[in-house]
Amino acid sequence: MNEIIIGIDLGTTNSEVAVVENGKATVIASGGQFILPSFVGLDDNNQIMVGEPARNQYLLYPERTIKSIKRLMGQDTVVTMAEQNFTPQEISAIILKQLKAVAEQYLGQTVNKAVITVPAYFSDAQRQATREAGEIAGLEVVRMINEPTAAALAYHNEQTESKKMLVYDLGGGTFDVSVVNIEEGVVEVLSSHGDNHLGGDDFDQQIIQHLLSHLSDQYGVDAASNSKALARLTRAAENAKFGLSEQPYVLIEEEFLLEHQGAAVHLSLELSRMEYEAMIEDYINATLDATHIALKGANLVSSDIEEIVLVGGSTRTPVIRERLVNEFGFEPHSEINPDLCVATGAAIQAGIINHQQIDQVLVDVTPYTYGTSAIGHLNGEMYPFMYVPIIHKNTALPNRKSEAFATHFDGQEKVEVVIYQGEDPDALNNIKIGDFLIEGLQDVEAGNVLLLTLELDLNGILQVSAEEKETGLAKSITIKNALSQFESSTLESAQQRITSLFGQIDPTLEAEQDAKAQTEVELEPVSDHVKAAKALIEKAESYFDKVGAEDKEDMIDAIENMTQCMDADDEQGLAEASEQLNDILYYLDQ
Repeated sequence: MNEIIIGIDLGTTNSEVAVVENGKATVIASGGQFILPSFVGLDDNNQIMVGEPARNQYLLYPERTIKSIKRLMGQDTVVTMAEQNFTPQEISAIILKQLKAVAEQYLGQTVNKAVITVPAYFSDAQRQATREAGEIAGLEVVRMINEPTAAALAYHNEQTESKKMLVYDLGGGTFDVSVVNIEEGVVEVLSSHGDNHLGGDDFDQQIIQHLLSHLSDQYGVDAASNSKALARLTRAAENAKFGLSEQPYVLIEEEFLLEHQGAAVHLSLELSRMEYEAMIEDYINATLDATHIALKGANLVSSDIEEIVLVGGSTRTPVIRERLVNEFGFEPHSEINPDLCVATGAAIQAGIINHQQIDQVLVDVTPYTYGTSAIGHLNGEMYPFMYVPIIHKNTALPNRKSEAFATHFDGQEKVEVVIYQGEDPDALNNIKIGDFLIEGLQDVEAGNVLLLTLELDLNGILQVSAEEKETGLAKSITIKNALSQFESSTLESAQQRITSLFGQIDPTLEAEQDAKAQTEVELEPVSDHVKAAKALIEKAESYFDKVGAEDKEDMIDAIENMTQCMDADDEQGLAEASEQLNDILYYLDQ
């Protein structure tokens, strides 16, 4: 029997895990919820929190919580959580490790392999960082596929007819649009375009700025300088965005937001859908511009598209559907859950790799052009950095292409090979992603031929080799952007660090110890939630001797509600009661 491979949608705002069972993909729920918020936190005891508990903690202790880490993947940076520094890969690994535990609890066995989805427009560095996150989490990433491709697989799982489809994927932090051809069981991505820094987070930020301006005008206060108030405004903006998907107006209320000149500041502001849509109009226009670029890349026009699939929670914004209807003349499909279809597609791809009985075949493409620079003509003049594309954008993966180049002068004994990613005819205007030197060439006249080979695997990771044609002298590298590359010792250190945060026993110990450690991880989402609530109650009780009778009564009522919810395992009620107590304590802290 083949080892189980799970499918993971590692999202900016939310993440999910799925598996194929009996030929059908199942999104796995934890604590009754299919979606794991992509939040990571450390509590007062430096115990790790993942998902909803961390999201709740963000309101009270934003400095102990990390969100939207996906936007930093592939960058040479660290984030600070509870005065500790972490790389983006480590934070993503914590989320992946939690999803792994959720899958193992559901399946009743250890899981070591996964298919992980990435935005179609993720660079080589971002893809490599995602792979590293998987390794830190103890997962072999057997394949990375583009999120729109995964969505197309999920949709096609219920379809048989041939068609050309547009997958419009607007998540929390990224936007992708792909043109897909489905024919005779083959799902082929014809072209992709997008923006790695455009998503629902940007929509939230527009509402946040609107709220900050209102508070400044009404109270003369700069709420942005107060981290806890800003965290609450961020949550309020998210909730307002959700509400405006269903109704034309929302009332945004936050009591005891902060204190200013000795008085409590309360927020109460109505926001209309029309105002909100005006705020995000430029972002929507940018997605439609990207859509036309993708259509052009596939040599198609709007009238060639037969189906539109919406992916990502941000596509619930009504104006998006309206604009797409105006553009294409028909309604996008809405029967697919936009939050879950990417994880579903990842599981289907995992099933295909695992030779399970699934009818889909995947053909993916690279969203970038890769090439090198050479002396040539640019704008009618000789130029030393003319861009020479080798693997073109929208080329099917895997792919291997070679080009011949020649030395420029007699006796040239070495050549520097520089690899770029981009479309500009001037190589210097593209992104340099790697270089190497091939030395010891023959002492011959100019024109000595070198063969440059670029090979993209199914994960979009690039292998480059250069060979002197006559002698076979060769040099090769793997393009892994130095900004995101982990040396093996660093990778091992990160694995140990993340494992220790989860409190797991080393996997080399006895099997029964492994099982015990696995049980501890599986129980963690619930224990974290309750742990955070108990810590909050303990903090509130410390105020009893310092507050007036009215405040004390309010705190006791909130604590009683929390205790009843914990006894009843009512996580939603516990979250609401905790937030009520948070508000009271925050006001008392001022």
